[in-house]
Amino acid sequence: MASESGAARTAAIESHGVDTIPESERTGRPRDILGVLLGSNMSLGTVLFGWLPVSMGLGFWASVSAMALGTLIGTALVTPLSLISMRTATNLSTSSGATFGVRGRLLGSAIGLLLALGYTALIIWTGGGIVVVLLHRMAGIADGATTYTIVYIVMAALTILVAVVGYHWVVRLNRWIVVGTIAMMILAVAAYAHTFTTDPIVNEYASGGFWPTWALAVVIVGISGPISYITVLGDYTRYMSPRTTTSRSVLTATALGLFVGLFVPQLFGTFTALATRATEDYVTSLVLAAPLWLLIPLALSGLFGTLGNSSMLAYDMGLDLDAIVPSLRRTTATGIVAVVATVLVLYGHFVWDAQDAITAFVLMLTTLGTPWAVITLIGHAQLRGRYDLDALQIYNRRARGGIYWYRAGWSVRATAAWVVGAGVGMLGIDTSLFRGPLLDSTGGIDLSFLLAAVASGVVYLLLPAQAPALEPVVTTDAQI
Repeated sequence: MASESGAARTAAIESHGVDTIPESERTGRPRDILGVLLGSNMSLGTVLFGWLPVSMGLGFWASVSAMALGTLIGTALVTPLSLISMRTATNLSTSSGATFGVRGRLLGSAIGLLLALGYTALIIWTGGGIVVVLLHRMAGIADGATTYTIVYIVMAALTILVAVVGYHWVVRLNRWIVVGTIAMMILAVAAYAHTFTTDPIVNEYASGGFWPTWALAVVIVGISGPISYITVLGDYTRYMSPRTTTSRSVLTATALGLFVGLFVPQLFGTFTALATRATEDYVTSLVLAAPLWLLIPLALSGLFGTLGNSSMLAYDMGLDLDAIVPSLRRTTATGIVAVVATVLVLYGHFVWDAQDAITAFVLMLTTLGTPWAVITLIGHAQLRGRYDLDALQIYNRRARGGIYWYRAGWSVRATAAWVVGAGVGMLGIDTSLFRGPLLDSTGGIDLSFLLAAVASGVVYLLLPAQAPALEPVVTTDAQI
């Protein structure tokens, strides 16, 4: 009987948005988030990040050290966020209302939506690209604008299907993807090993010198990976109950999933980029250098790996939009954001330069997201993990008041600290689109992540604590 009930839940469309998950439905386990983090990252979108340091002029060992250090730093910062939703039974942006205010938590929803939107577009863009190139090589199908458009739309439609069904499908799909992608990577390493080199294949450093370029790789490849999950982890740990799950097991599963799930695909990307001499177009170089027997495994990985990652991100986007516009159902919100992501995919393929677009996008969102994560974690520590679950849902019920109302629904302290942290971080950023004035003071090394983290944390701790406004909760149908 229990197994029938579990099967029914898996097949049914998830009914929950960012409301509080009932205790009876909190049956998630640490292995679920481990599977999601491993499977969703086993995609060519994540692999592509391993190509970036190579395209910036670094060799194998410099690329690996930058990715490993950055991923460790990012994992250490992001992993504790997984505990918050286990306490609140809702997603992380809604949970942040305890620190930012029930309206101020919209800041986290917006950051999460932008992060997931950009990464969804990137994943479909990369995965669709490799499918098109493979179709051209295997079947002679023209790799023109029409083919790219059709493939992108089909992949977006499949993404919407899985994401709309919800949590159980996303978890199950990503478990299977882990096994298949690792098998493909082992085959590919054997196929490309004879042409691999540890030497750089690009003659110029992207930031003018070795250390500035290496530091840039630490941020855009290493740190940015875990940072992209700052609002995502809670979407899965909200289904875990502290009554049945220990904090240590959740932290262990999250840290392992983040580091291994990000570093292994990126390492594969660095290896294959150097082996295929991919200086400007990673996807085309990878496919053209592949032996015939590897084409089908690459095609399957391009399709299902992309679907695992993009569906997870689309599911997260749906929750974030649902949190911003409570009147929308999660399923409707998911469809809307997935369509927007598809438009970005088409625009990215036909208009943007891949390396410049990816680098600028990652750095700017990392700079915006890091201070939010730091403030949310400090708030969690100050609250000692204790939350008023009903008060967190005030905005979703279109009501006013409660312990997290602060001043008109905003915590001035948290919001001001975020503004300062994000602003200082942007002043130290280094992209082809914008170079911050603080770069001259940091020796040309991009320290935007560190500057944003320190500035936001210091300002938040120095500002006086704001007493919550304990006015009565008043329900209204009007927009609050």
